[in-house]
Order: sequence, then structure tokens, then C-alpha cells
Amino acid sequence: MRILLTNDDGINAAGIHALKAALDPLGEVVMVAPERPRSASGHAITLHKPLRIDEVALPGGGRGWATNGTPTDCVTLGFDVVMEGRVDLVVSGINDGPNLGWDLTYSGTVAAAIEGAILGAPAFAISVAGDKGPYDYDPAARFARRLAEEIRDRGLERFALLNVNVPAVPADQIRGVSITRQGRRQYVDRIDKRIDPWGRPYYWLCGSLREDEPDPDSDVHAVLENRIAVTPVHLDLTATHLFPALREWRLQ
Repeated sequence: MRILLTNDDGINAAGIHALKAALDPLGEVVMVAPERPRSASGHAITLHKPLRIDEVALPGGGRGWATNGTPTDCVTLGFDVVMEGRVDLVVSGINDGPNLGWDLTYSGTVAAAIEGAILGAPAFAISVAGDKGPYDYDPAARFARRLAEEIRDRGLERFALLNVNVPAVPADQIRGVSITRQGRRQYVDRIDKRIDPWGRPYYWLCGSLREDEPDPDSDVHAVLENRIAVTPVHLDLTATHLFPALREWRLQ
């Protein structure tokens, strides 16, 4: 099994190395990751400057590839340059912090898995869903290996991927696995305005979560219940339920 491994926290992040150690027994695991953290980069790709890729020694032994690109760039370079199109599975993570609900639209971690699905490979993203570290990556790493084995044995529908969130609690407090839908997760007070020494305003993006009651079948609810949330995601974003209403509009 040839596994392309990436993340958005960077090639030096502890989570990706825990994930590689868990997946190594399954075959050839090739790490291609950003040279620096690229969190919340979404599905951005690099168009207006050259992409570089450098082979590096990994702390746990072996070699990996660091790029100056985004997580999506890493998958493209991994496919076409490093692994020459022979990829059986794309795994992105382990992300520091959750990728729940609408976080998917911002997440570089999930975007990397989406790119894997676009390129025709089974893919999943995996995150430790906690407020802040340090994190114990072992429960997520062990679950990632189990999930990779299931995908190897059963396959995964083309152009679909899985988004996994593992509660940041001790392994003996995890209460099982839920197959969930994407929940809602919205931030408020998003802008922090400040003034620099020359009197000019500048801004930090921040914000806190709006405290909504999550739907019981959502990924957000599962993690609150200390359950691993596995959310199937498809590349088709069409809101087909709006077809009848839109056909009534005077658009011709």
C-alpha cells in the first residue's frame, strides 16, 4: 500500500510524525508536507511563484519532502513528482485542533484530503478535537491505522473522502465511533482592531464559537459526547433541493 501523508501544521509538527509511525506497517508511507504551518489555508494553490520541494531527514528516521506550498500543493507534488501517480491512499493530519462543521471550508487539513479525492485516490483527514495542546496523538493515530486498513480492504467511493475528529481525551474515555453528518460551527466577534505606533489601524482575525445546541447526528455533537466522529464528504456540493424553487425564478 502506497500512502501519501500530508498536513497543514507543517513537516515538523508532532501529529504528522505520530501518524506516520502508525501507518508505516501498512506499506510505503511518503510524507510531503509544508515547510511551515499553513493552518486555515483552505484549498489554496500556488500560482504566482515557483514551488520548491526539498528532501529532508525526519526526526524518527527516514526521509520526507518539505515544500514551500500549501497543503493542496503538497498533494499535487506528492502525486505527480514524488510518487509519480502511484498512490493508494491520501491521509492528512493529525491536525492540532478540531475540523468540525463549517471548519471544513477553512481547513488546509481537509482540503488536502479533498485534493486527494479529486485526483482519484481514497482519502481521509484526521484531527484531534481539543481546545489547545499539548495533545496525546496516540488514540487518533491508532484509529487512523484502523481506518486505513478498512479502506484498503473495502475501498471508498470515488470522489468521496472521510473527515475524522477524535476527542482530545484519554483513550479510555472515548465512547466509540459515530458516523455523522457535518454540523454547524460559526464564529462571532471575528475582528480585533488595533492601532500601530503610527496611528494606523490593523486587524487580527480571531473570534469565539457561537454557543448553539448541536444537532444530535452531527460531528460537533459526537465529539462533545467523547465519540470519534467520522463524516463522509463528497465533492458534489450541489444543493439539489433548491432546484424546484429556482426553476420558479424569472431567469429566462
